[in-house]
Amino acid sequence: MPRQSQSFGQISVFQGKKAALNLAIFIVLFNNSLIIYDITKKIQEQKQFNNLKPSAVGRRIRNLIKKGYLEVAGKRDTKPGPKATLYRLTTKAQVALYYNMVSREMFLKEANEEALTAELAALKLFLKTAQKLKSANL
Repeated sequence: MPRQSQSFGQISVFQGKKAALNLAIFIVLFNNSLIIYDITKKIQEQKQFNNLKPSAVGRRIRNLIKKGYLEVAGKRDTKPGPKATLYRLTTKAQVALYYNMVSREMFLKEANEEALTAELAALKLFLKTAQKLKSANL
């Protein structure tokens, strides 16, 4: 499971006023699909979030869904009533979380050839796609 870094790095979802809550949500959902109530309970275990309310987590989750960082993973029965929605990280969120844990400099310095080759292929594909989109929008 990823660790929470001391500084939030350069990924925009981990900057600004909501950075700490975003990061806490990402860490809680790292290998889990959970409902808002369970996400809130796990985050409340940290001192800085002991007064966190599920409504605040729900608003943050809706915002992260709009930005493509979270997605609905299904429904789960709850004891008090109707089925609750399960949430999970998207691939975009997982990449953001890993980029937050490892600086580019550290990656370039310490990654093996296989990891560097995979990163190079991903960057080339991204740039090729971005250029096509840019050409189409001209």
